[in-house]
Amino acid sequence: MGEGTEAFPDLGRHCQHPECNQLDFLPFNCDRCHKDFCLEHRSYMDHECPKPDRTSRKVIVCETCSASNETTGQDEEDERVMMEKHVKSGSCDPSKKEKLKCPIKRCREVLTYSNTSTCKTCQVKVCLKHRFPADHNCQRRPTAASSSSGSAGQWNEKFLAALGLRNGKDCSKDSRGSAASPRAPSVKAC
Repeated sequence: MGEGTEAFPDLGRHCQHPECNQLDFLPFNCDRCHKDFCLEHRSYMDHECPKPDRTSRKVIVCETCSASNETTGQDEEDERVMMEKHVKSGSCDPSKKEKLKCPIKRCREVLTYSNTSTCKTCQVKVCLKHRFPADHNCQRRPTAASSSSGSAGQWNEKFLAALGLRNGKDCSKDSRGSAASPRAPSVKAC
């Protein structure tokens, strides 16, 4: 018997995810487990597909020694057994584990919990010595706010002009003269 509506019994399929059961008129058929799913549960991860993809490559990295082990086409139980064999063999040595280092050229600082800083603009983890954007050649990602307001220099000039109007002084670039460089704005307002 069809799964559709009363008027059209052969139209559509119910999502076979245990918590969904939504009637979908354009269902997706999983090529691994051969079940029908709605748009929300169509990916392998969303419907927790029990059948592994035997054609894709999968590598597990040992947390103890940072060694990589290929587990292509194996189930999760086989992966666990393979990792247990690796740990029990003599090749798993915790001293071989690679420690995360600062990505800045010629900096060999090992990143730990207490000396790691994540840049807020480029999301790169660096040591405390290179935590400022100027110290690690921060590649700023363009955002909607920065592209609509113009460059940081324009924003700085607007701020100084508004501050000067508030204090009754002219703090814009013209009154300071050309002594200050345009790349490094002065912190002093007036």
